[in-house]
Amino acid sequence: MSERRPAASTPDGVVLLHGISRTARSFRRMELALKDAGFATLNLDYYSRRKGLDALAEDIHPSLDRFAQSLDGSVHVVCHSMGGLLARVYLARYRPARLGRVVMLGTPNGGSEIADRLKHLAAYRAFFGPAGQQLVTRRDAASSALLPAIDYPAGIVAGNRSVYPITSMGLPRPHDGRVSVANTRLDGMADHIVIRTSHPWLVRNREAIAQTIVFLRQGKFAKP
Repeated sequence: MSERRPAASTPDGVVLLHGISRTARSFRRMELALKDAGFATLNLDYYSRRKGLDALAEDIHPSLDRFAQSLDGSVHVVCHSMGGLLARVYLARYRPARLGRVVMLGTPNGGSEIADRLKHLAAYRAFFGPAGQQLVTRRDAASSALLPAIDYPAGIVAGNRSVYPITSMGLPRPHDGRVSVANTRLDGMADHIVIRTSHPWLVRNREAIAQTIVFLRQGKFAKP
């Protein structure tokens, strides 16, 4: 976990939540850009493959709560892939008093068809753990209850290129190699944009980073 503040105090902060099997390092470029834009940042590491979303929400709460209370202004959330589902679970349970805006990058809000195909394979279950079973398109009642309708401004960035020619076969087009653009959408979202990049690079793509900052400031993306 790393926490960064610009030299001058800032009223707003951003919590960064990486995707499954990733680490806080994957958000390093985004974190530096947010700092340069004047935000305090909390780039959280969490054990994405060891626990389910509900337990992970409990794990991140102490650090996130301390960070939110240290700010003079709003706390925003920027998340990649499964990190967006974790954010939704967390905010339904521990919504900060001064919650700002949420940006989800390639989050499978409607689930991932790849998870549907692989969920019964022993290798998939061993590697991705309990949370991997919650990435499917048809969620059980318990998983659905963790993800109620949102009532905060959320902007969603989707990719439409793939670097997985084999494993992404069968995904509805367009997709980013892991999640279809259609399944990134979420009822109640404030804005949605599609970028020419693949799932793993959404956190490092210059346009995705720029659009994230625009949404955090304005509540909408900059349209071409």
